[in-house]
Parts: sequence; structure tokens; C-alpha cells
Amino acid sequence: MRLSTVILPIHRWSEGQKIWRRAEDLGFHAAYTYDHLSWRSFRDEPWFGAVPTLTAAATATERIRLGTLVTSPNFRHPVTLAKELISLDDVSGGRMTVGIGVGGAGFDATVMGQEAWTPKERADRFDEFLPLLDKLLTQDATTEQGQYYSAVEARNIPGCVQRPRVPFYVAATGPRGLRLAAEHGQGWVTYGDPRGPADVPVEQAPAVIEAQLAKLAAACEARGRDVATLEKVLLQGSTAEQPLASLDAFVDWAGRYRELGITELVVHWPVPDSIFAVDPAVFERIATEGLAQLG
Repeated sequence: MRLSTVILPIHRWSEGQKIWRRAEDLGFHAAYTYDHLSWRSFRDEPWFGAVPTLTAAATATERIRLGTLVTSPNFRHPVTLAKELISLDDVSGGRMTVGIGVGGAGFDATVMGQEAWTPKERADRFDEFLPLLDKLLTQDATTEQGQYYSAVEARNIPGCVQRPRVPFYVAATGPRGLRLAAEHGQGWVTYGDPRGPADVPVEQAPAVIEAQLAKLAAACEARGRDVATLEKVLLQGSTAEQPLASLDAFVDWAGRYRELGITELVVHWPVPDSIFAVDPAVFERIATEGLAQLG
């Protein structure tokens, strides 16, 4: 099992670079950031772009993997996103991971003036978005005409440092998303019950993930793929669980999900006076000792 972190893009780089370097020094497997234009309670607070932040982080670090968690079609197009991802993979020396999903109904879902998409409309777009992005990242030239997304002789040379392309970690819980994860993903991401993870009683939260893992396994089996070839990533912070309250709480939490088959846990870097406010000293102990305590 690996332990990673999400660093929100809320810091001016004079301060932000210290955090990304500290994440590497603490031994986190990866450091991700959210690809939003604004987000929830941070809507009227500082919030910087994911791609410039990750580019800067790539030059400020040497070993830690970097990535989005997650990017979506809400304000992205596969052609331009592919070019940015190839560039990020190059700058980072092949350390880029692309967390990707359908997107939600947050502020940046309508910020460009579009009507809010229904869940079906988001799934329809993602059904085109992800396969086209896959092609763009693995071919020198791509032409494809879709209902929502098209590419006309889109050139992506020299391609990714990682071959055949940067890994996709697909956030999905429904049948269509799980199919895409099975077909295109190197990893799968969940944060709990998408209908309201915080409403699920703490003792029932692992059962939600267990059921999702069973559906993922079925989707892989239907496509002749071994589910063991996918990383299973749990993003902490949406459920009522409090694994960052203490080292012991983390060890208990991590152990439950390791038994279920989760291979990577992602915790939020502390943000004072927010839903991610935790004791920095406890957080650093979790980073350096948490997984070792599992035995």
C-alpha cells in the first residue's frame, strides 16, 4: 500500500513550493492537486491553476509523482489537455499521473456560460473524452470526429516520456465509468458513496468501498482484464471517517482498506480553518510512520 497527498492550489508559489518539497521529503508516493477553477468553500479564496502549479512542482521536486485528482471535461478539451499532459510529463521526467473523471456540478461546471449537464450528459461526454485523450497521447497524429469532441490532424510529438503514455487513474462508480476504467485505466479512484459520502455511518463506509471494488472487478472480468493490474485509490476527506485525528486512527483506517484491496491512500495536506484542518505534527507522523505501523 502507498500513501499520497492532495495539495490544494491555494498558495502563492513562494509558499507553495515549500509544501510540495516537504511532501517529497516526508516520503509521500505522490502529490496531487485538484483541477478546478474554484472549489466549494474556497470559492472566494486564493485558487491557482492545476497545470501551472504541477509544472512548478515538477521543477521544485525530484522523486515524488505528481498528478491531477481529478481533471474532467467541465472546462477541458482532449486536444489541448493532451498537449499539456505531454509537456508536464516531460518537465517532470516521467512522474505524471492523470486522475480523470466525469466532473461534477460545482462552480466551474458552468463558469464558461454553459448549462449544467445532467449526470447522463456528463457520462456521454466522458465516454468520448477519455478514449480520444488516450489516442492523442499515444499517436503522433490523430483525426477523429465525435459528437462532443473532435481532433483534426492533432500532432503530439514526441509523445509522453512514460510509454505508451502517462497513466490514467479513472474516478468512477457507475457502470459506464467502471467500463472506461477497465478499458483505459491504470488505476481507479473513489472517495466513497457519490450520492453523499458524509451521510454514510462510519461503520458502513468500508462496505461501500467493498461493493464498488466488486463492481470494478466485474467490469474488468467482462473485458478480459485482471483487476489486479489496476491500482485502487481511495481519496480521503469526503466521508465521516476521521483517520487523521491520530496515528492510531490512521493505522486502523488504513488497515481496513488494505484488507479490502485498496493499494493507494490519498490524504489532504492540512489547511487551517477549513474542513482539512488537522494537527500538522500528527499529519507528519502519519506520513512518516503510518504505513510502517501496519506491519
